[in-house]
This record gives sequence, structure tokens and C-alpha cells, in this order.
Amino acid sequence: MAAAHTGGLVLVLGGARSGKSRHAEALVEAMPAPWAYVATARSDFEGVRDAEMAARITLHRDRRGAGWDTVEAPFDLAGALAALPAGRPALVDCLTLWLTNHLIAGHDLDAEGAALEAALGARAGLTVCVANEVGFGIVPDNALARRFRDAAGLLNQRLARRARRVVLVVAGLPLTVKDDLP
Repeated sequence: MAAAHTGGLVLVLGGARSGKSRHAEALVEAMPAPWAYVATARSDFEGVRDAEMAARITLHRDRRGAGWDTVEAPFDLAGALAALPAGRPALVDCLTLWLTNHLIAGHDLDAEGAALEAALGARAGLTVCVANEVGFGIVPDNALARRFRDAAGLLNQRLARRARRVVLVVAGLPLTVKDDLP
């Protein structure tokens, strides 16, 4: 794993169950606690009443342990980031769920992405964002899925340009794609 740093954006991409969240947690935990875990899963979304999704959320919570403060931000991610204490290391997990929340709600994805970029640019501390890399699969067979795939790919590109480091996690192995750190 690359050495920790004190500020800027790190984008951690990967497929489902690739190990991206575990890698992102380790990057944040390399900094002094306390750490902020900004969760984008919707607690009011029907999916969390599903036993399997509830188990996933529990797994993530249990793995984090002490030192983490959880902030739920299924929609206002920019506001949640702005409200964090200055310099506090933060992990956003995950941008893909956050994007899905906005897509389903019919919100303006470009405006939400711009607000997120502004909030990330204003942060003094380390911010590690996790997102799924959805572009490796086939072209979806319906318009909503294609819109989601395109929006996720464009958001990942926007943030990768801004990020100081981009890591692609494959089979639990972090592959550094970009590293502009000193």
C-alpha cells in the first residue's frame, strides 16, 4: 500500500467485492484518528430492509471498529463533507450508491456532481472516495441502466481528474493508476 498523505482526494475504484472498501479504509486509518465514514446507503430505502443488504452494512460497520464517526449522506454529500471538522480524514463509501439515489429521485446529476466537486475541492483533509468501475461490462439492454452506466463513468472521470491518487482494486490487489503525490 502506498504511503499515507495528509490532504487531497484519493479515488478508489473497483468491481463488486474487489476489496476497494477495505483498501480505502486502510488508507484513511493510516492517518491519526478520529476518522469520518460518510455512508451513502439510504436507511429509508427498501433495499436495507433486505436481509442480505442489512448484512453487508453490518459487515462494513463491524470491520471499521473504534475511531470512526459515521455520517449518513444518501443525498447531501457535499453538505456532509463541508460539515466535517477541518482536516479530519474522511472516507466516502460509496459514490455509486450516492449516484443511484439521485438518479432514482430524478435529480440533476450534473448539478449534484458539480456540488460534490466543489465540496471536495474545499476540503483540507484527506478524502478517500470509493466507487464502482462499471464500464468493464457489456452495454446494458435498457435505457435506465445505460444512463446509470454513463453517469457513473462520467463521475469517475471527473473525480479522477481532480484526484491526487487513483487506485483500481482488482481481486484485493490495489493497482495505482495515477499518483500525483509528493
